[in-house]
Amino acid sequence: MVIGMEELLKQFLEFLSVEKGLARNTIESYRRDLKSYLVFLRSQHIPDIKFTSKTTIISYLLLMQKSGKASSSISRACAAIKSFYHFLVRERYIQEDPTVNLDTPKLEKKLPRVLTVEEVERLLEQPDTSNPLGFRDKTMLEVLYATGIRVSELISLTVDDVNLDMGFLRCLGKGSKERIVPIGSFAVNYLRQYINDVRKKILKGKSTNILFVNHMGQALTRQGFWKIIKKYARKAGINKVITPHTLRHSFATHLIENGADLRAVQEMLGHADISTTQVYTHITRTRIKEVYDKTHPRA
Repeated sequence: MVIGMEELLKQFLEFLSVEKGLARNTIESYRRDLKSYLVFLRSQHIPDIKFTSKTTIISYLLLMQKSGKASSSISRACAAIKSFYHFLVRERYIQEDPTVNLDTPKLEKKLPRVLTVEEVERLLEQPDTSNPLGFRDKTMLEVLYATGIRVSELISLTVDDVNLDMGFLRCLGKGSKERIVPIGSFAVNYLRQYINDVRKKILKGKSTNILFVNHMGQALTRQGFWKIIKKYARKAGINKVITPHTLRHSFATHLIENGADLRAVQEMLGHADISTTQVYTHITRTRIKEVYDKTHPRA
């Protein structure tokens, strides 16, 4: 019996949700990656997943590389494709798994862009704290740089997730894993004033437990925050490419530059694997070399 590729994808996603119990964001990531793969198969006039091979998959991954996709995106797509084929074998839709012994193409790992301490200071100075939304923006930027949490975690925070007296916040990371992250004194001070006074002015009588709200009293979106941080980066005269993760990367790099323990940084960032955190040690080594080359008289 031939089942359409879209139907197979639907069954796989249901398997991830019902039997594996994966988080909604993780399942959505699988859906996007595999949708793109199916589009590629159709472009190659492959009508059924049974007619694919290891060569087919490698061709797709190399096409992603030529298209300028980040190595992390290609690795994630490879993992999704492998899981999909494992499922198809399990369901006996195909007999052989073409991803057996398939290695992700060796790709150059790009170092994340980070801001200097001086650039972070300029960025944090940009919001106009004399109006409620500007004060909210200032507080969000302070919290991001103070904690290194992801933007998705920031916009999901509730008022109950913040303990100002103890100086920490609770957030749910990837895979719905909860972690406790300390907050610096600057961020605590802004959070206290925001929660006790400013947030009420933005809500205008509306009720919600979401910590950071927009002018309609609703949770901010990731895209909405991205626009906010890009606006302040322009005002600060920062010409680097800014992403929602820029302050997270800067947080980790500045901690390690100042002697923080790598395991502690891993815990704060919520990385499952220490190798993910180690990228920031490469950044600091690169920056040290740049400083040496610029300042040593015989460099």
